[in-house]
Amino acid sequence: MTKSPIQSANEGKPMSQQELRALIAAADDAINREDFDALMAFYADDATLVVKPGMLAQGKAQIRQAFEAIAAYFNHSLRVSQGEMTIIEAGDTALVISRTLLSAHAKTDSPFAMERAATYVFRKDAAGAWRCAVDNSYGTELLMPG
Repeated sequence: MTKSPIQSANEGKPMSQQELRALIAAADDAINREDFDALMAFYADDATLVVKPGMLAQGKAQIRQAFEAIAAYFNHSLRVSQGEMTIIEAGDTALVISRTLLSAHAKTDSPFAMERAATYVFRKDAAGAWRCAVDNSYGTELLMPG
């Protein structure tokens, strides 16, 4: 039987996929604990975070400030986790498409819960460690008219 030259999205490099899944889970945990020092290790130095449509934070200093503001906005009750996830790798770059689950039980105006189809881009740094280069929890929502 001849193997198809086309791989399914979850075939291929299971160790890298496990590493990326573990890294994302650790980042979610850091967000949930508001451990922004630990969270910054997750990002590339020149990373971009989509704070909300039309607003980007670029570089670790801005990303940290954005997460501090987000935590305050959600009255320090934001909880982030990932659901189903697909990882597509090409060399030292990986695209992660994930169902991101967000909730905040103590948001000032009302409790908050939602699910997003997030997209993340990772690349390996000089030491071979995966770092998030683009953190877009809004995914394709950025294409929706404003």
